[in-house]
Amino acid sequence: MGMNARQEFTDARGLAVTTENAAAAAHLDCAIRAYCGFARDTGDHLKAALSADPEMPFGQTVKGYFLLLFAKRGLADKAAKTAETACELADKHGATRRERGHIEALSAWCRGDLVTTAATLEDLLIAHPRDLMALKITHYLHFYLGNGPAMRASIARVRHAWDETVADYGFVKGLEAFSLEESGDYGAAEVAGRRAIEINPSDIWACHAVAHVMEMQARHREGIDWITGLEAGFSDCNNFAYHVWWHRCLFMLELGDHDGVLAHYDEKVRSDQSEDMLDMSNGVSLLWRLGEEGVDVGSRWSELADKAEAYIDEHVLVFNDAHFMLALAATGRSGSQDRLLASLERFAAEAGTTEAGVAADSGLDLCRAIHAFGRGDFAGAVERLMPCRERLNGIGGSHAQRDVFQRLLLEAALRAERGPLAQALGSERTTLKPGSPWSWRQMARAYALIGDTAAAEAAQSRAAALRAGSRHAT
Repeated sequence: MGMNARQEFTDARGLAVTTENAAAAAHLDCAIRAYCGFARDTGDHLKAALSADPEMPFGQTVKGYFLLLFAKRGLADKAAKTAETACELADKHGATRRERGHIEALSAWCRGDLVTTAATLEDLLIAHPRDLMALKITHYLHFYLGNGPAMRASIARVRHAWDETVADYGFVKGLEAFSLEESGDYGAAEVAGRRAIEINPSDIWACHAVAHVMEMQARHREGIDWITGLEAGFSDCNNFAYHVWWHRCLFMLELGDHDGVLAHYDEKVRSDQSEDMLDMSNGVSLLWRLGEEGVDVGSRWSELADKAEAYIDEHVLVFNDAHFMLALAATGRSGSQDRLLASLERFAAEAGTTEAGVAADSGLDLCRAIHAFGRGDFAGAVERLMPCRERLNGIGGSHAQRDVFQRLLLEAALRAERGPLAQALGSERTTLKPGSPWSWRQMARAYALIGDTAAAEAAQSRAAALRAGSRHAT
């Protein structure tokens, strides 16, 4: 197949795609749309595109992106080979500047340079603001760089090119909703998310964005009803549905429905006990929160800790490393914790990758704090975690996901009998999230530590009233 056989077809948003035939371009567009919708058949569409034209440069690039999204070391190596293939095919057959920009972004990501990857894609979006793949991948990268304002700015810069007449506008509204939520603009986030759902009721990312708003505003009953009202439309979604059910569990936990959370965990959140990194982090953080509530979770920790041991040397995302450490600490696997810390120390000493820098900046101290907490050194956990808590955004994930580490800090302060610190941390939580029963119960414990019985009783009463009120809210 020579260059003369190649043409520039256009996708649904008018962007040129270099390929041998229209079928390949159409299948690739379906793959990108399916990816934005977290559809189970995303891979099938990509296979169809590459079957129609195995030497389509952009098709190979998208394949590389998808491999990296699994956040596993072995697949990252395959992605690097795919990036090389895409570059060779672009030289062989020709490619647009946009397509070559994507290959550059993929190559940077394969080198572990997430910052350059995001910057390369942002440059592409200035010239091609309707590049849905660039927009979605950039959204993901800013998310795992812990940069909510960058997510918001990224969407804002392309809004001029999107409206109701442009294909897949609803997905952009969903991205906008989540970027606004992670930037703290909850009112605008909810408006954007609800609009995305009006356009496409099966847009699980938009549903998830509004669920985040309700989590941050402690609207527990509303959150449960919101997810329950939409989940029938998620039948074709992939395992991201487990994460949305994880959100429902957070609402149920605040309402005190421990039996419901355990049933949800078994039947939905960890029903297939997969080794997908998001699925594992869902399970870990949920079991940890249940433990904070004094709930006996039985043997559920074992399978997560077993899987964590297999990924001790991965270090694709520090976010994952920290969750692995939680699983190992919860099961008292001190030898494995030591191995993870030693491996992470070596990784942090490496130069040139974004995540190595994150490990050195905050990831190591976070994992050391978890290790200390697990062995009962609560004062040590406080000393490790308190100085880096404001930098934890850098490990990526959402405010709701990272909150498990902030909760651990408060619990450590309480168990270390650091009364004034526990009071300060509890005050921070109840100020930012006054509708959270869990936060008020912790505040009650802090008041009790400093001997303020009346304030402790008032905080406990506030927690009970909030839980009862949320339970009966419409």
